[in-house]
Amino acid sequence: MSYIKSTSGVFIGILFILLVGYGSASGQSNELYKHAAVVSAHPEATKVGVAVMKKGGNAIDAAVAVQFALAVVYPNAGNIGGGGFLVYRGNRGDQDALDYREKAPGSASRDMYLDDKGNAIADKSLFGALASGVPGTVAGMVRAHDKYGILKWKKDVQPAIDLAERGFAVTAQQADELNRNKERFLKYNRKPVAFVKEGLWKAGDLLKQPELAATLKLIRDKGRSGFYEGPVAEAIVKSMKHTGGIISSADLKDYQAVWREPVSGQYKDFKVISMPPPSSGGIALITMLGQISEYPLHRWGFQTDSTVQLMVELERRAYADRASYLGDPDFFKVPQQALLERKYIYGRTADISFEKATPSSAVNPGKLSNYESEQTTHFSIVDSKGNAVSATTTLNGSYGSLVVVEGAGFILNNEMDDFSVKPGSPNAYGLVGGVANSIIPGKRMLSSMTPTIIEKGGKLVMVVGTPGGSTIITSVFQAILNVLAFDKDMQASVAAPRFHHQWLPDEVYVEKGAIDPETRARLAAKGYRIVERGPMGRIDAILVKEDGSLETGADPRGNDTGLGY
Repeated sequence: MSYIKSTSGVFIGILFILLVGYGSASGQSNELYKHAAVVSAHPEATKVGVAVMKKGGNAIDAAVAVQFALAVVYPNAGNIGGGGFLVYRGNRGDQDALDYREKAPGSASRDMYLDDKGNAIADKSLFGALASGVPGTVAGMVRAHDKYGILKWKKDVQPAIDLAERGFAVTAQQADELNRNKERFLKYNRKPVAFVKEGLWKAGDLLKQPELAATLKLIRDKGRSGFYEGPVAEAIVKSMKHTGGIISSADLKDYQAVWREPVSGQYKDFKVISMPPPSSGGIALITMLGQISEYPLHRWGFQTDSTVQLMVELERRAYADRASYLGDPDFFKVPQQALLERKYIYGRTADISFEKATPSSAVNPGKLSNYESEQTTHFSIVDSKGNAVSATTTLNGSYGSLVVVEGAGFILNNEMDDFSVKPGSPNAYGLVGGVANSIIPGKRMLSSMTPTIIEKGGKLVMVVGTPGGSTIITSVFQAILNVLAFDKDMQASVAAPRFHHQWLPDEVYVEKGAIDPETRARLAAKGYRIVERGPMGRIDAILVKEDGSLETGADPRGNDTGLGY
């Protein structure tokens, strides 16, 4: 079976758009590029990444430029007030993983979002500055550039400054999002912010951000200290005092991004390279791909009852393990090796029955043999030398905490909700966590972000990832299988309708168009509760074909765009 089957995904992508009404087909065909490619959530950010590589930059230079550009043109998730993960693969097969996830402030405490009866207080970990962790994006980009960048730092940051100063035309989707959040921005900010206008936003309106441009200039000129010290840091702390947040100047100055060893595993002959904890995504993805490689998916077919049932049961077990065993490895001894042991991975499938659903109430975290005590954005890049970057970055909820740092022009995250505010209590995405992910000062919250790179025989095959909160892991899982098991091209893979299960609640969520009615009926008869919901994730991916050309896949659920040269 070839991973580069070249049947066109254009018709499938357009049909999906017509069925569910997501975006337009512009920029979303499976384009081929000879040298380099970028796929991101916004066309302006994608153009910036390509331009940087044309000027001699590599994949990391492009990643830095795209990250800062997204902070301007995709403010609901692209950011300098949040954090993320980056997986890197060099053209010689070397691998690295950068953790620039946010941290709990030094004054944070385990029960800070509970009332006097020990119950979680609604919205306290979601809105306002108290919901914010210490931002990591700027520190992450500095560390990535210091280790792998080849252009001058200033050249990588300057395109974002230009976008913030001259402005960019908002898309119809962005105009709608800004209008829907207008009252919230007014509620959580004392002074006017760039995201609110007197009337309503409409497609084509120019969004200029002079305060953000000034912040980016400080970052351009002073690097890390331009954000974590000086005027920007002072503005963050001042915003904390005015809005009830607890991030201090010491929290900012002490923050460090961390290089970690990627997790890796196998799907048939393919090597899967992904993010380790505090991401839960890599371990869960590798576990499920390893388990499913033993089954004849290609013969069963795409979204047939057997295929869907097996995938749901694997997802159910992976998310059960996520709830108990995964957290920040700097604070909790994550049993990573035990979770990835072959015997454990395949042992988890022993009780799967194709006759009926396994109730989530009957699925507990697995017993380890040696256990020791939905808004985000993604971009994928391959440069002309074959270096690859898969990066997922986030504010958590759309527009994060909704707090815009006064005088600095950027939105703070609401990542504190990704901790287990109370063990057993679900977060904004319905995910349940335990003690492993409890709040501790300086700790990084668990994440579902799953930036992933795939190779075969020592050669790069795919760069993939997505936003989507709790649906990230399962969306990446499906995108990979769509190509490697079902012979879809990259664009058809990311456009295909998706489904999701996360252990609790015990429901199979499906997009419109996912799983045909007859198959849904057969699954329901076996005890699966199927619930239709809105779009899941926005996958941005690149597939390397056998002739070395790069095939982009840009998700039609948004304004995502793939370009290259």
